[in-house]
Amino acid sequence: MLYGRGAVDMKGGISAWIAAVSRVLADGDVPGSLSLLITGDEEGPALHGTKRVVETLMAEAEVIDACVVGEPSSQHALGDTIKIGRRGSLNSWITVHGKQGHVAYPDRAANPAPVMARLMARLADHRLDDGYQGFQPSNLEITTIDIGNPATNVIPAEARARLNIRFNPTHTGDQLIAWLNAMAGEAQAESGLRIELEHLCSGDAFLTEPCAFVTGVQDAVEAAVGRRPEASTTGGTSDARFIRAMAPVLELGLVGQTMHQVDERAPVAEIEALAEVYRRVITTFFDRA
Repeated sequence: MLYGRGAVDMKGGISAWIAAVSRVLADGDVPGSLSLLITGDEEGPALHGTKRVVETLMAEAEVIDACVVGEPSSQHALGDTIKIGRRGSLNSWITVHGKQGHVAYPDRAANPAPVMARLMARLADHRLDDGYQGFQPSNLEITTIDIGNPATNVIPAEARARLNIRFNPTHTGDQLIAWLNAMAGEAQAESGLRIELEHLCSGDAFLTEPCAFVTGVQDAVEAAVGRRPEASTTGGTSDARFIRAMAPVLELGLVGQTMHQVDERAPVAEIEALAEVYRRVITTFFDRA
């Protein structure tokens, strides 16, 4: 058993890919090229890693035929699941600006707290959609509401909140930003208090439709481990959201049960098996190209 941060997510997948490519090339040349892209900010803002690389490759008119991302896609057994799509993610920061004052003289102040509370309730109660083919319904989650007022007799000057929307292909990040701005605009008009918003969309939803690439990967996995992977769109987000602008992309990797845990671990035999899965994916792709 290999223990350590990244054993599953996703340094184990990287090592399996390197081993697979080495074994393929040891058998002779392939009728094409194989590349390995490793970036370091996928878990953070995701601004200067894969996103920047994709922008550069597209500007240089580079062509990618297909891409496998080594995210730990497997749920319970190696190869039981591949990810052919992911939801988009939008973070929004909202500030309601009021006027501080004494609670005994509310006419001399403007309390931002009830304005924020009503706005958050409207946003949380709104049903974004009923789902999209292969995707669960989009969901808006309020992650914090902060006023930070230690006094019992002071109306606060500001109220702040943050929310996250995980959305399916029914929406784009820009459309959701426009909706949030409109809802805040209505609350501002009703209350007379200024409401300020900031947004960061880390990526739109993506879906790789059924195609020869997806089928070929499923065939390769089944040949290697004896099970045919389910094509899924569940989970969070990944750098596949950027690569999909260039080529069909899917995620295939280790079992993700312990990722991000203090005892993150992967059986060495499973990493070896993933290397064989990747080897078959490569040879299958070039055999059918």
